[in-house]
Amino acid sequence: MNAQNSPLSAIIVPVTPLQQNCTIIWCTKTMKAVIIDPGGDIPNILKAIEETGVTPDKIVLTHGHIDHAGGAAALKEELGVDIVGPHEDDLFLLETLAETGSQYGINDAQNCTSDQWLNDGDTLGVGDVNFDIRHCPGHSPGSVVFINEDIKLAIVGDVLFSGSIGRTDLPRGNHQDLINSIKEKLLPLADDVTFICGHGPTSTIGQERASNPFLQG
Repeated sequence: MNAQNSPLSAIIVPVTPLQQNCTIIWCTKTMKAVIIDPGGDIPNILKAIEETGVTPDKIVLTHGHIDHAGGAAALKEELGVDIVGPHEDDLFLLETLAETGSQYGINDAQNCTSDQWLNDGDTLGVGDVNFDIRHCPGHSPGSVVFINEDIKLAIVGDVLFSGSIGRTDLPRGNHQDLINSIKEKLLPLADDVTFICGHGPTSTIGQERASNPFLQG
């Protein structure tokens, strides 16, 4: 995402054996950046920060699963910035990251907690640009998404994917809650809103509304 004259730019750094999209997004005016979902592979994230020349302002978590949050504590130690998000209902996941990591081959994961929990209706600042926070339980109970309707951009973690939705067979996942979250919080957005998800390619709300098999009927 580097559209000319855009107030934001972003790069994606795939991390962990699960190829999670760690997203570094920054305000092109201030060069202040947030690092979203640093699940692991911290040297790769630090290299990307250095190459882009941005100033990290905060670490942001969409939810507490290992591939999204396993490296947050180590990155916080490196950068000296706060961890923001997700919703407090994912605390139980953040408190068991080290134990969970061994099950997924992420052996350097560390438990962490949030310096600032996020709730529906909060805002997240990226330099001079603000995102609206929406609590979207289902994939995990504390999942949150970040939306800027003016820029037509959303960051949705594992709530929604291109052609799919988040899995709900993990602890405290709930399929109906996830469908409700998507239909109530994401599908009302305009068709041309692009979203960055936790795995795989970006898509648009219109594309998923029209063709995502989990959202038909």
